[in-house]
Amino acid sequence: MTDVTDDEVREPGQAGHSDPEEPIIAQPASSNFDAAGRYERIDIKPFAVRVTRRAITRTFGLWSRISTAIVKRMGWFPRVEPYVGYGTGAYSRLICRTVYAPLNRAAGLVQRGIRNAFMVPAAGIRVRISIDDIELRTVQVGASESYDAVDRTRAKSSEYAISDVQGYLDLVTERELTPGVHDVSYVVDGRHACHAPLYTFPADAEVGIISDVDDTVLVTQVPKLWRAVYNMLFLSPSKRMSVPSMSVFYSKLSEQFPDAPFFYLSTSPWNVESSIRHFIDEHGFPEGPLLLRDLDPRPKTFIPSGVQHKLEFVEQLMADFPRMRFILIGDDGQKDPTTYTTIARRYPGRVIAIGIRQLSPGESGRPLQRMTGVTATQPAPVTDVPVFYGVNGVNLMNTMMPYLRNLFK
Repeated sequence: MTDVTDDEVREPGQAGHSDPEEPIIAQPASSNFDAAGRYERIDIKPFAVRVTRRAITRTFGLWSRISTAIVKRMGWFPRVEPYVGYGTGAYSRLICRTVYAPLNRAAGLVQRGIRNAFMVPAAGIRVRISIDDIELRTVQVGASESYDAVDRTRAKSSEYAISDVQGYLDLVTERELTPGVHDVSYVVDGRHACHAPLYTFPADAEVGIISDVDDTVLVTQVPKLWRAVYNMLFLSPSKRMSVPSMSVFYSKLSEQFPDAPFFYLSTSPWNVESSIRHFIDEHGFPEGPLLLRDLDPRPKTFIPSGVQHKLEFVEQLMADFPRMRFILIGDDGQKDPTTYTTIARRYPGRVIAIGIRQLSPGESGRPLQRMTGVTATQPAPVTDVPVFYGVNGVNLMNTMMPYLRNLFK
């Protein structure tokens, strides 16, 4: 994700890129940012929970208004923070966020998480988007699943999309794209264009890999809350460690299934997307889109739990790729065995295998395990899908790969 040269900066009001091809049609998706899952709706929560969540949400809204006023006085302007998108061939999903930043601050910087944790969202910003230099045309279609109030003036074709109250844009585009990596460009008035890759996967791909990030490929130590917070916010990105031999295991999976897309699913916030992206590239993991979590409390969704976040995104991928079967890989520190087994039950025949990386006694944060030195895996509920366990990539590779080779020989 990089900025471009000064001659590509658009002045306010300047016309968009001209191209003889028809513009790409896009519309706001029913996104996980503001669309409450059926298990997360605030109206079904106990009274005390509803009151507490609404108080926190209003406090966060007040902080957003105050911080916005402060950064405007400091001369900060809206810019786009682009995130990696994915496509099915028939349509693509694009996600980005508009935030306030100093005029010379570029997008996608790799830096300590604390510097990204307090991004000030820029709400209601017009963003011009193009894929491979072909502009998008968006249709603002009311508030189907959005909490934002209906604005009838936006219910028409437009040359730009408008970010929501927390700066997010979640769009679905309708355009046939060839499999491979495409370029998405985002432009706001007075800023350089910034770019993000769009991974388009073949419609007939048989296998996909969905992988957790924290403590599956990236050492985070989530069960130790204080350690996880330190690693995410204060540890230098260059010092983040990979789970031993997991990149080797993933390379073997990529060799076995060369057309298989890799989707990286994490409960980390979108604010640290660039750091995780840098880690995946630097440590030799296969490329693929990241699906992260919005930690800003919302009136309808509040902050989705880690389990619900993973369930909803995996279900979205199941719907996006209805003919694809998936290999699910996670760890035993965040209820992944139960979460993945739930997916296997909901979608019979769609899950090929489940791989669970076992946390070491030191990583688990459980005193009994640290004293005994014994790894105690959360047992997966009974399922017809084979579940493989291992403390590192080599263990999982030695057990899973023979099964997968025999299954697809």
